[in-house]
Amino acid sequence: MNPQAKLVFTTSLILGTTITISSNHWIMAWAGLEINTLAAIPLISKSHHPRAIEAATKYFLVQAAASALVLFSSMTNAWHTGQWDITQLTHPTSCLILTSAISIKLGLVPFHFWFPEVLQGSSLMTGLLLSTAMKFPPITLLFMTSQSQNHTLLTTMAIMSVALGGWMGLNQTQTRKILAFSSISHLGWMAIILTYNPKLTMLNFYLYTLITATVFLTLNSMKALKLSTLMTSWTKTPSLSSILLLTLLSLAGLPPLTGFLPKWLIIQELTKQEMASAAVIMSLLSLLGLFFYLRLAYCATITLPPHTTNHMKSWHVNKPTNTLIAVLTTLSIILLPISPMITAII
Repeated sequence: MNPQAKLVFTTSLILGTTITISSNHWIMAWAGLEINTLAAIPLISKSHHPRAIEAATKYFLVQAAASALVLFSSMTNAWHTGQWDITQLTHPTSCLILTSAISIKLGLVPFHFWFPEVLQGSSLMTGLLLSTAMKFPPITLLFMTSQSQNHTLLTTMAIMSVALGGWMGLNQTQTRKILAFSSISHLGWMAIILTYNPKLTMLNFYLYTLITATVFLTLNSMKALKLSTLMTSWTKTPSLSSILLLTLLSLAGLPPLTGFLPKWLIIQELTKQEMASAAVIMSLLSLLGLFFYLRLAYCATITLPPHTTNHMKSWHVNKPTNTLIAVLTTLSIILLPISPMITAII
């Protein structure tokens, strides 16, 4: 892609995100979401591959429908209450429509159908953008309207997201689709706690972004798009492959790694809110996700391929590892000891 064009699209993404998260008026928030969508489409379709064009088309149609629902929800609320302020969303119908619209934008079940396909048609770096930065404006809107959200609907969608994200990721062989279902599962953890402790939702999102960025950048460095390619990556970057094991376990939420912190705090908060049964269900369903994270780690570090693959094995090359990957990996693994300080901040 032309560097000038890439600069324009990247600037537009930053601008759209900034407009949405800093606005008090629904029209401004909607305009920021639209700028984000229009800037992301060329980044998805830049490879000129039929799958990329298909992914860009699906992304445009879904995001346009969700943005229209956001606008319709705000107009309905303004019609009944005379308020365009984001925090003054009080009409029940408007709240229900807004929850559905934001769920479509995020990819929560049952509106998840577009996300794995779009991620599969994109490059790893664009997939990282769609999994992290593009979810920040909708999460922010949910944060600002958290007091108006329907508890029962969000809890139902959250449990369904964790269940389906874990279940559908079991039989995938494409790393991007596995990470897409991982994202859906993590969104369930964020959604279930939103109405009780919105700051905990944002903490979960920040740590998820940190760990997912590490995994995406590591896979991009290895050029691993499939599990069969990941099996042969140990010959090129043995140290990176071994570190990927810990990062994936952190993404799964195993103690004593960083990823355990948000799940621990969410289970604790659900128990305080007398939702121990929901906490137990979420914990058990997260074992499904742990299975395919272990499968990824198994392919990357522990086994040799059991049969001859079509991929040429490259010899280890002593090239320096990206400093950003090293920093992100460190943060993805060792933040749990400072959890008392983090909980004091939130």
